[in-house]
Amino acid sequence: MEIKIDRETLLKGISRVQGILEKRSHMPILSTVLLATKENELEISATDLEIGFQNSYPVEIIKPGTITISGKKLLDITRETDSKKIYISEKDNNWIYISDNNAHYNLSCLPADEFPVLTEPEDMIMIQIEGNMLAEMINKTIHSITMEEAGFKLSGVFMERIDKGGEGFLRMVATDGHRLSLVDKKTPDIQKIEMKQGVMIPRKGLVELNKLVLENGDIFFGLKQNNLVAKKGKALIVIRLLDAKFPDYQNVIPERGEDKENIITINKKPLLEAMKRMMIIRSDQYQGVKMNIGINYLEMVSVNPDLGNVEEKVEIKYEGKPIEMGFNPRYFIDALQPMDSDIIHLDIKDQTSPCLITGDQDDGFLGLIMPMRV
Repeated sequence: MEIKIDRETLLKGISRVQGILEKRSHMPILSTVLLATKENELEISATDLEIGFQNSYPVEIIKPGTITISGKKLLDITRETDSKKIYISEKDNNWIYISDNNAHYNLSCLPADEFPVLTEPEDMIMIQIEGNMLAEMINKTIHSITMEEAGFKLSGVFMERIDKGGEGFLRMVATDGHRLSLVDKKTPDIQKIEMKQGVMIPRKGLVELNKLVLENGDIFFGLKQNNLVAKKGKALIVIRLLDAKFPDYQNVIPERGEDKENIITINKKPLLEAMKRMMIIRSDQYQGVKMNIGINYLEMVSVNPDLGNVEEKVEIKYEGKPIEMGFNPRYFIDALQPMDSDIIHLDIKDQTSPCLITGDQDDGFLGLIMPMRV
């Protein structure tokens, strides 16, 4: 292989795959990127065996070929040069020569045929999904995925197809056992996708999928052979689904009655800012905030015996019985930040029941936070 490529083009392509590359793998090939010439383009691929990504970029091909290069080293070289063009040439015995006309690098590499082949499942049914909608669903659920190594069954977002009034909806749900986030969005043609009992998408895969959908425009989406496949333009991502059974989350969500007395209506901004102030003196041992709810006011108190305390009162609309509860303020912050609504509704039944969070401009979203002792 022998090519010349614009520095900005290469930087964009190599930066895009850094989150996929394995940094401490027992397989050194997984820390490399595969560069392959195809017609007048350079195809850049990366994989960690669970996620595979590839995209094509314009390039000047002097001699076609396929090589591997350390993804981190190629990023560093590209980032640190001021030259507009970068020259890459394959040498004998798995060596690569890279030059920007100022610096000249000779790097050892691995044989390209050792790189795991990224294959798209054949005969896959794909549907078109609005990218902004999918990004919204990911951002409103990903924070509820468990970060604990023992919580494998909760280490991703559960995705399923549901029917409402004869129309198909895509649902995403995530929980870590202390909170839950759920989003439903009407999705044309979703009935064409085979989901059976739903699928589990790993957190890392969601992060990479979100990068793809945030690049504006619709994506094409499909499921087959325990893989999620998404395409946008010349970009392709293949995510291996988790082999785990998501718990029956429906039993955790209490039925919402007609009684409006228990619903707190509050402006999102003062609630979010107050929760952030409650966080200032928290520690690993003292994480909770006490919420005293009375007629048209919400008083929050956070106490840390090692540091002191903080309290704040916020105006609300509430006409129910006084309630005193404890919650983790971090969970409120994570749920509120991606919401679009200015007005938030908190449905609190009693001291032992979860708090349900909804918003007027967040159609299809439901947040749930379990109470805690403080």
